Amino acid sequence: MSAGMTTPPNTDIEIRLLIEAIYLKYSYDFRDYSGASIKRRIQHALRQLECNTISALQERVLRDPTLFMQLLQYLTIPVSEMFRDPEHFLAIRREVVPLLKTYPSIKVWVAGCSTGEEVYSMAILLREEGLLERTIVYATDINPRSLEKAKQGIYSLESLRTHTENYQRAGGAGSLSDYYTAAYGNAIFDSSLRDNVTFADHSLATDSVFSETQLISCRNVLIYFNKKLQDRAFGLFHESLCHRGFLMLGSKETLDFSAYSRRFEALIRQERIYRKS
Repeated sequence: MSAGMTTPPNTDIEIRLLIEAIYLKYSYDFRDYSGASIKRRIQHALRQLECNTISALQERVLRDPTLFMQLLQYLTIPVSEMFRDPEHFLAIRREVVPLLKTYPSIKVWVAGCSTGEEVYSMAILLREEGLLERTIVYATDINPRSLEKAKQGIYSLESLRTHTENYQRAGGAGSLSDYYTAAYGNAIFDSSLRDNVTFADHSLATDSVFSETQLISCRNVLIYFNKKLQDRAFGLFHESLCHRGFLMLGSKETLDFSAYSRRFEALIRQERIYRKS
């Protein structure tokens, strides 16, 4: 093995030191993220940021907040699409919306909202079901750049092909193009969709609950957490939800083996839609 190559045991130590340094310096807590996922992301970041070793990356990150913001983009990897898993949104329309209509006002928390696709999907669905006017949506994420993109509501027209197909399969009442204006190769979503949306910086690893809600959507976020951090997140959701409130998870996520499995019941197990017991 050549002298320049890092042995695998050292790699794990260096990753732990980097994650600890980020926590101490910037208060971003990745310590309970899934090890394999974080390792992949850091190794990808090394190549993109032209660092030879994780220790070298750590040294640069501690001295340069701008570089840390660049690294954060790799650690949080915003991947999203509108009406992702259309059957999930169809199930919300059919099974959850009739129950939401019984509340005089509704608060929805989209946790880990990334670049906002899930937020606009939810807003469009609520508008079509006549609920958006009496709903407050909290859209939270730990990545400030993703939140900024979410606030702008601008997406490439190229990505809209998938979004449009999803929207139709999710039981869309009209045409997705009713909700955006096309300009310069982008789709700019109607600002009225976010009139009742509050975008906020929030970490499921370190922050606490900020409001009582009727519905929480946290999809494809928990797959990156270890069991301890998943349980922390489920605890926050349980505390935030009103009696018989709804929790939506991603297709590869489940409450089944968590410390909170008995505190929720599956409303539609296949679509990962649960109700607080």
